[in-house]
Amino acid sequence: VMGRGTNLLVADEGMRGIVIENRCRGVRSLTKEKGLLLRVQTGSSLSSLARRTAKEGLGGLEWAVGIPGTVGGAIVNNAGAYGGSIAQRLQRVTLLDSQGGLRRMAVSELRLGYRTSRFKGESSVILSADFALQAESADLLSERVASYERERRKSQPKEPSAGSVFKNPEGDYAGRLIEEAGLKGHRIGEAQISPLHANYIVNLGQAQARDVAALIRLVRERVWQKHGTPLELEIELVGDWEPEELAATIGGFGQDKECRNHP
Repeated sequence: VMGRGTNLLVADEGMRGIVIENRCRGVRSLTKEKGLLLRVQTGSSLSSLARRTAKEGLGGLEWAVGIPGTVGGAIVNNAGAYGGSIAQRLQRVTLLDSQGGLRRMAVSELRLGYRTSRFKGESSVILSADFALQAESADLLSERVASYERERRKSQPKEPSAGSVFKNPEGDYAGRLIEEAGLKGHRIGEAQISPLHANYIVNLGQAQARDVAALIRLVRERVWQKHGTPLELEIELVGDWEPEELAATIGGFGQDKECRNHP
């Protein structure tokens, strides 16, 4: 089960099995006091939800305007930007576990960390999420949204991509390390390290997943050689990869991550 494929690099050979796209997009209010508790189905667009709530004078998600993908994917990755994150507003989730049972889990049980959660490596499906938002000036929220949108246009590429490729190392930025390694603008086939932001690999037209994977390996090797810093993937490789290619892309340089085949 997946949302819109944000932060996923699917093998050129595709995926074995059935892929289900979550298109459940309902939103409803649960309480109304100083703010609002929203129950959101996880196929909802995160960016659309952020824009809608800001317009209605509900603060807490405005940082997410412009982030592609669904609410469900954002929870799995604990998405965040501009000092905000899913963990700050999420209260609980309802999920379907691997045995087919419905469960409610509080945010404290989700092991949310920097771009990670307990759902990494689990087969549970998040069905809905409850977010606590606070009442704020709609005009002020609109100004914040406009500011974040301007910043995104200046700093993030418009070409198709899977989003930020690497997590930022503690106290540093992956994009800076990649740029200082001399790789900004480097390309393999139709895949290119963005000249605008080095932590994005963009598709110039007909890029293949193996081209993106080759750039990932090159980046990790060069950054390790220049800075001695291991870069950990933020995107996830899924599908029918050759075992050797998969191991070389996600492993090495201090990293030993397991790839999941969806489903």
